[in-house]
Amino acid sequence: MDNGDFEHARTLLKATPLVDGHNDLPWALRTLPGVDPSRSDGFGVDLRQAQPDLHTDLGRLRAGGVGMQFWSVYVPCRLTGDAAVTAVVQQCELVHTLAARYPEHLRIVSTAAEARAAFADGRIASMLGAEGGHSINSSLGVLRALYRLGVRYMTLTHNENVPWADSATDEPAVGGLTDFGREVVAEMNRIGMLVDLSHVAATTMRDALDASTAPVIFSHSSCRAVTDHPRNVPDDVLSRLAGNGGVCMVTFVPYFVSDSLVEWDKGLRDAMAAAGADHRDADQRQRFMDGWSGPAQPTVGIAEVVAHVEHAREVAGIDHIGLGGDYDGVGFLPQGLEDVSRYPALFSALLERGWSEQDCAKLAGENVLRVLAAAEEVAAAG
Repeated sequence: MDNGDFEHARTLLKATPLVDGHNDLPWALRTLPGVDPSRSDGFGVDLRQAQPDLHTDLGRLRAGGVGMQFWSVYVPCRLTGDAAVTAVVQQCELVHTLAARYPEHLRIVSTAAEARAAFADGRIASMLGAEGGHSINSSLGVLRALYRLGVRYMTLTHNENVPWADSATDEPAVGGLTDFGREVVAEMNRIGMLVDLSHVAATTMRDALDASTAPVIFSHSSCRAVTDHPRNVPDDVLSRLAGNGGVCMVTFVPYFVSDSLVEWDKGLRDAMAAAGADHRDADQRQRFMDGWSGPAQPTVGIAEVVAHVEHAREVAGIDHIGLGGDYDGVGFLPQGLEDVSRYPALFSALLERGWSEQDCAKLAGENVLRVLAAAEEVAAAG
């Protein structure tokens, strides 16, 4: 890596806000030994200190140039009904508690303009993203309540279907969106909450694009044409983002950016199925992997992520791409992108490949901030 390009990237990220679409720190905190989610003082973890068991802490966020973070208020699919609603509200409260504990670093924001103001004040603008439509328990009232708590996008599904939308990693049930699913999209448009199409089936993506009057996002997905994984976005959907105004935020998840790892993961899935374990459940998957005697995982690096970013630029256009690392949501990351401090390394690689500062700024955050503002305008117009 050229050190001059690395410093160039760091300088660029001081001038334009890097908006990361998806970080699972809130749930990851709950899994640490000694952490008590019921505490109101930060749950027994000091994020001002280095956290070697996490991908994220405040020092590394600063080193990575992160200017705005969508904090995932994730709820596992094993929690359903009222339990899912309780869990997502607890997750929202956790993020607000963290922002209150570290006001010199984090600021909860509600709009694109507030995000830019926080960045100008030297704070990391913080929004919430609800990962999985099961968290609303098929209630538009809960959806509106989440908006009041600061949630500014909702991923329509997680790894399993919801009654009104098909997931990418479950068996098709309703063929995309049901009529109620279209009501959910319409209500999200009405209140100004972004429709997030990561995790959903391609049929759901297409139905949501047909239904939405506001730009959509993919908070953490890569390109199906580059790596054939159902969590990735097909080219026909990517090509529709220009007309919709939306953004695909390319993720770093190794399983979604590497063909060799996709093949390895198929072997893991088969082994888990034979053992009666659910590959879709991230916690089960990690526990199984820890004791599995199968072949070693293939290595993945920055080059694979760059290939997805450049393909998305080619198909969707430079105005319709962003980044969603999924830090603290996966067990490992590509070499060179191991934690949130490594964003300058990605932009250094892009600068080496001839990307302009303007194009890097659009990828970093300008595109997503434009989408946020556009969704606000749709909501204001009624």
